[in-house]
Amino acid sequence: MTRRDIPNLISVFRIVLVLPILIMMLNRRFDLALLLFAIAGASDGLDGYLAKKYQWQSELGGWLDPIADKILLITSYLVLASIGLLPIWLMVSVIVRDLVIVTGGIIYFTHIEQVSADPSLISKLNTLTQITLVLIIMFSEGVFVLPSWLIDYMIWAVLATTVLSGVHYVWVWGRRAHNNTGS
Repeated sequence: MTRRDIPNLISVFRIVLVLPILIMMLNRRFDLALLLFAIAGASDGLDGYLAKKYQWQSELGGWLDPIADKILLITSYLVLASIGLLPIWLMVSVIVRDLVIVTGGIIYFTHIEQVSADPSLISKLNTLTQITLVLIIMFSEGVFVLPSWLIDYMIWAVLATTVLSGVHYVWVWGRRAHNNTGS
């Protein structure tokens, strides 16, 4: 193991944090879930910072980092919807978007060419809004009750960025596939 592996180890750490976060949410210990989720979020920023600053980027890290994010977010959305704190339709839209993107990436990779895991700007905004909504819900449930309009606003912001980023990926990669295959 070398220093170059530190960002990847941080991503693995984020994946390991998922289970305790989910257990805390299911037990309605949102104060502890919030703390662990914040640590996971900080680790996401740290691994990206280290990888870029010290040029420790790797192909594995390019895949591991977004996979860690998706595992954390999708499982959080599943739990929050299952205990009635998020609308089911929002959880479904988040999962469907990710399934469409992953399926499209696999098809593109197997039939056209290698795919890089570089997220678009709208996708980064989508991830930020998804994370913010989870944090707001955990804060409201575990620390201090926030106004319902704030949570409602964030729910609609997540839906908007989820749809926009999903459509953006389909359009960009569909166009790229068309240009590379000529069909």
